[in-house]
Amino acid sequence: MPCVRGLPIVGLLVLMMVSGCASRDTALNERLDDARGLSMERALILSHAQQALGTPYRFGGNSPDGLDCSGLVEMVYRAAGINVPRTADQQFRQLATVDAPRPGDLLFFGSRQKATHVGIYRGQGQMIHAPGSGRKVVSVPLDIDYWQRRFLGAASPAP
Repeated sequence: MPCVRGLPIVGLLVLMMVSGCASRDTALNERLDDARGLSMERALILSHAQQALGTPYRFGGNSPDGLDCSGLVEMVYRAAGINVPRTADQQFRQLATVDAPRPGDLLFFGSRQKATHVGIYRGQGQMIHAPGSGRKVVSVPLDIDYWQRRFLGAASPAP
């Protein structure tokens, strides 16, 4: 397999895709740590989620014109070739759960009866999500009480 300075071309392409879409505020070594060990699907999920940052919220939206939380997940996973259920609660109930989320996994929030919100785990304690009416897709830290109190679990539909 052809290499560039010791990296296989495929690995270099994944690295470029993940690091090229990352925030300018993120140090290169942090991007490299997040990309290490990710499948191509996970790299695509994270890349498309990054591209969605700033997209306006739209209830029922699942396109670059507007997104709700589960629409963001549906659009991003579809771009990576993975079909997921449409609503946050359907995703929560139907997808395989994991104990420790990895970058690209889904995080669910709500009450014990129902998942009312979903986001994509970005790694390093951050989640990309569509927060609600009048707002835009953003990345937020998960260590605040609001998320901790409402966390239901994580799922991993990506290899």
